[in-house]
Amino acid sequence: MSALLQNLIAQRRNDPTSKGIYSVCSAHPWVLRASIRQAKADASPLLVEATSNQVNQQGGYTGMRPADFRELVYKIADEEGFSRSRLILGGDHLGPNPWRHSAEAMLLAIEMVKEYAAAGFTKLHLDASMPCGNETAPVADEVVAERAAQLCLAAEQACTGEKPVYVIGTEVPVPGGATESLAELEVTSREAAQRTLDIHREVFHRHGLDPVWPRVIAMVVQPGVEFNHDSVVDYIPAKAHSLKAVLDDAGGLIFEAHSTDYQRPIAYAELVDDGFCILKVGPALTFAMREVLYGLALVETELLPAEKHSHLPAVVEQAMLRNPKDWQGHYHGTPEQQRILRTYSYSDRLRYYWNDAQVQTAVDKLVANLEDADIPETLLSAYLPLQYLAIREGSLKKNVVEMVQHGIRYALAPYAAACFPR
Repeated sequence: MSALLQNLIAQRRNDPTSKGIYSVCSAHPWVLRASIRQAKADASPLLVEATSNQVNQQGGYTGMRPADFRELVYKIADEEGFSRSRLILGGDHLGPNPWRHSAEAMLLAIEMVKEYAAAGFTKLHLDASMPCGNETAPVADEVVAERAAQLCLAAEQACTGEKPVYVIGTEVPVPGGATESLAELEVTSREAAQRTLDIHREVFHRHGLDPVWPRVIAMVVQPGVEFNHDSVVDYIPAKAHSLKAVLDDAGGLIFEAHSTDYQRPIAYAELVDDGFCILKVGPALTFAMREVLYGLALVETELLPAEKHSHLPAVVEQAMLRNPKDWQGHYHGTPEQQRILRTYSYSDRLRYYWNDAQVQTAVDKLVANLEDADIPETLLSAYLPLQYLAIREGSLKKNVVEMVQHGIRYALAPYAAACFPR
């Protein structure tokens, strides 16, 4: 897996069919299936990453540990006839973030990284950029690098198979998008990126990790892309131009771009051409999935009597109100503003609730209600115009789950086009 990623990066300048790779950061089975289908259609490899909040030794918000996530991805890949040899499993934001308020944050982070490495994850993003305990932000580069080296040592000791590749970086966007208002972002300076690289190299050397350093393939910097609840900061290539010089002097290193969700399609090709060859995407895919499901819920209300409705949007809203910990610290404003954000925010905190038992029951009921229904094309045109067009041209069946898959792949398609142009 790691060799596949290293070869792809090494050949990207000379191979017109492979310029970079997108990283699917989601644990939802429908998103994973759509991503596998996209990679199969493109005859490309697929990088799938679990985040430290989703999947860890304590189960994360999905209830899965790293080995559980691996088996879920393998199961879906096998069902879709997608070779496991073309899958790259990664761990995103691996560090103390889930326990950052605890005095034991780094000990727990080390334990987590060991589980990821032992489970065969071969692309590990070492992210120790956040303050822990009573620390204040920003954390010094030297401290971040020291903690990254500790995490790297733990992964190397726990790994029993193919050695992983690593991603480092101190200017790491907030997982899942920003919570404040955004107008413009400051791009990482060339000097700051070079300092990050130099300090990590020095600290890794001090820990005897010189043999590992060639497997540090990428660094996270801020290219000037981000999203918050209702706006997106678009990529402007000229602002990131000076960063290219860091890559020119770094011997094959590339940049990893986080929070690329919701960019204009042209931006992905521009990012890849500028050296941001790993493009992270996550909330945009579950956002697209929710749009299709809620469109189908509107179709359901038109076709069926009220007593048979799944009431999916209302059930999700009740679940979020019943257990607000995964959105309350992110969505502010009046009760009405918070209500809108719970469903429609770009940061899509709603994605934390698809595992709720009552939500799952409502999704199942919605699918069952519409599975055998003869949905008029005119209803699809009203509530699901993208799927309507695909059905009219004959590229999509009038099937509930297939329409959801179509919506997810529509959001993923610009990434695939930029990374694996045909």
